[in-house]
Amino acid sequence: MWGGRFAAGPSAIMREINASIPFDKRLWKQDIAASCAHVAMLAACDIVSDADAQAIIAGLEKIADEYARDGVPENWDLEDIHMTTEARLAELIGPAAGRLHTARSRNDQVATDFRLWVRDTMDALLQGLAGLQRALVARAEEHAGSIMPGFTHLQTAQPVTLGHHLMAYYEMVSRDVARFAEARARLNQCPLGSAALAGTGFPIDRDMTAQALGFAAPTANSLDAVSDRDFALDFLAAASQCALHLSRLAEEFVIWASQPFGFVRMPDTLSTGSSIMPQKKNPDAAELVRGHTGRIVGCQMALMMTMKGLPLAYSKDMQDDKPPVFEAADLLALCIAAMTGMVEGADFRTERMRQAAELGYATATDLADWLVRAADIPFREAHHITGAAVKLAESKGIALDALSLEDLQAIDARIDDRVYAALSVEASVAARHSYGGTAPDQVRARIAEAKARLEIE
Repeated sequence: MWGGRFAAGPSAIMREINASIPFDKRLWKQDIAASCAHVAMLAACDIVSDADAQAIIAGLEKIADEYARDGVPENWDLEDIHMTTEARLAELIGPAAGRLHTARSRNDQVATDFRLWVRDTMDALLQGLAGLQRALVARAEEHAGSIMPGFTHLQTAQPVTLGHHLMAYYEMVSRDVARFAEARARLNQCPLGSAALAGTGFPIDRDMTAQALGFAAPTANSLDAVSDRDFALDFLAAASQCALHLSRLAEEFVIWASQPFGFVRMPDTLSTGSSIMPQKKNPDAAELVRGHTGRIVGCQMALMMTMKGLPLAYSKDMQDDKPPVFEAADLLALCIAAMTGMVEGADFRTERMRQAAELGYATATDLADWLVRAADIPFREAHHITGAAVKLAESKGIALDALSLEDLQAIDARIDDRVYAALSVEASVAARHSYGGTAPDQVRARIAEAKARLEIE
């Protein structure tokens, strides 16, 4: 590959540190697609003959069949997927293979292949996230009126519905979808034709190759095109945020599945047992989603550190751009699939949730609000009165609405029997009917909007 520049080949150390074929072989589909588009353009521009172009494309198609059937061979002397494919092409069609690399460099070649791979991966992840959204919406519709405690500081706060809780994650995932879509739009420019760094003197048609590969346009600056990986960092940033949302949902399942909570029974298919304790049913899939999130965020940090001090244009450091992206993509796809299965298969114990909302005095704020509205008591005083009522109910081991009127009036004589209409968890939830609130009619309205966006019947 190096022609006559070097008298001796690379040392064993150089050979090992320099080879990227063990990981960049994942780019083979994109590499062959970009090469076919490139040589077709060279023929259209009369830079190579039609006969050579046809032979090259036929050879590349045969190589694609070989890779699909047998995998990509790892010859470290050939360094990477680009030279591996070109060497095999030369074996198949002879000297004409050497014309493929006209008017391009491995710099613009890998930048193009990598963009194509990230774009394809985002499309696949977007499909996975749509499946998760559909699962969340379906379970939220099923439980639009199922009451559970809402929490702040992991302490019972106010009653909400399980449907409202699940739709919160639908909204988070919707923003993740938007982040991936925005990142996809930004990366959708084609570096091919930028060559090593300065462009090329051949009369190429960059619009033709961009269009053939589904890009919106060619990149506008050849230096930038081969030397930046912000499209990969955009992907990793979106992946990290998405993983954080999945990790939060996973943590909810871990907590809810514990015996003290008992809000959910996890699917057997996403749980494991213990080697010594027969009674155990561990939420390992959820815990691994939580753990994988650290690795995904670490991948983002790794690439940021690789890129932070590189001068223009290409430096070999950038060979390390792909492993963190590949790792994060694999982990995120697995996490999305796991959480989708978890949402679909969870057995929510709604009666237990409702009891927890009652015993957690989640309607305390409703009592304070009632005192403000019905008895014209300043909120701070109402807050103090309510605190006394909670203390009394707690000492009796009963819910707030189970306190007798005599109990309540002993705390404050201005309380009358109208208060009971506000103290049940059902009344509390129904009262939160502001837009985006937890009232079942509001939850169902948001579900209807989500189903329309997702084109769910």
